[in-house]
This record gives sequence, C-alpha cells and structure tokens, in this order.
Amino acid sequence: MLSFFKDYKGFAIVFGIISIIIVSIIYNTLNVYQPLPIYQPTMVSTELVDSTIQYKKKYHKIADFSLINQNGKTITQNDYKDKIYVADFFFTTCRTICPIMTDHMEQIQKEIIDDDDIMLLSHSVTPEIDTVAQLKRYAKKKGVNDNKWNLVTGDKKQIYQLARRSYLAVKDHGDGGPFDMVHTENFMLIDKKRQIRGFYDGTDSKDIDRLLDDIKILKEEYQK
Repeated sequence: MLSFFKDYKGFAIVFGIISIIIVSIIYNTLNVYQPLPIYQPTMVSTELVDSTIQYKKKYHKIADFSLINQNGKTITQNDYKDKIYVADFFFTTCRTICPIMTDHMEQIQKEIIDDDDIMLLSHSVTPEIDTVAQLKRYAKKKGVNDNKWNLVTGDKKQIYQLARRSYLAVKDHGDGGPFDMVHTENFMLIDKKRQIRGFYDGTDSKDIDRLLDDIKILKEEYQK
C-alpha cells in the first residue's frame, strides 16, 4: 500500500499544481476589471438632453464654466482639473427630493474627505433665489466642507446649458421662460477628462453605495 502512494506521489504533486493554476485562471477570468462606460448624449433619455446634441455619439465632455460658490469665489473647470467629481442640480428652497440628495451628497463627502482626487459640485437651478449669502447659509446648515464641495450659482442661461448640454441631467420646463429647468434626482460621476462615467439616483441609498463603488473603479482606471 505504501509503495502505491510513493508511485503516485509525483503525479499527485503535479496534479495539485495544475489544479491551483486552473482555479487561479478561472478566478481571474471571473474578476476581470470592467471599466465604467463613457456616457454620450445618444445613451441618455432625450428629455434630459438638449435637442442640438441628441445625435452625438462620441467625444462628449463637460463644457468650460464660470460660476460663483457659497464663499463668493469664482469656480471654473480649472478648480476641478485632474479631479474626479460628483455633480448634481438642486435649489435651496426645495422641500421634496433636494434635502435627501443633499444628505446623500454629505454622506459622500464624509467618505472622500481625505481623498485629494475627489470633489463635489452642486449647481443651483434657481440662481435668482440662491444668492451667495443664501448658499452660505445652506452650506453651513448642511455641513459643507469648502475644500471638497462647491455650491454654485450664476447666470441662469449658463447653468441651463451646462445641465442640458453637458451633464445631461435636467428637464426643460417647457411652459416657462427659455431657460426654466426642472432638476432631477440624478448624481453624475465625472472623470478627470471631464467625461460622464455614471448616473445615480441621489435619493436612493443603494445607488449612493453603487456610486462610491464606482469611484473606486474609476480610481483604479488611473492606476493602470
């Protein structure tokens, strides 16, 4: 009996090594890194996209901008250069979905507070109401960290165009002025090339978890 095991000892070792290699290959195959999609206007509901770009299938990026934050500072695309950031649209007097969205954005802030690669950007859709002073009061109330999160106001036409032509995130009011907006619950994940990499329901805690996971995936993309 002992001689039998001795005769097959070499075979058992070789078989064991081959088995480990096969298992490793299968594991790595099932856990292949999957990059996040790069969203184009044709991939998004037409009600959220300006008619002038609904046909666009590639090369979509967030346009340059110049807006004013809660501290009266001018914020441009340069403040987000080489940053991953989460963007949304809101207004401070909203009593429906905005408080939930802001609470979830504050949750994201806590998670990324020590990560210099990540920032947040919230655009007011009622800039005529959301003055710098109003944004400052709101920021203090909601625990906004000025180094991580800008609440911005400014020219309504510019914000409308950013919402409809860049972030693909806001509905046209349709029965008001030419730049009236109905914001959605969407959070957008923007990469370092100013491309949209994800859309998330800012009122859904599970989607916030998915967003945080996608930030990790996006960071991994820059480490490869």
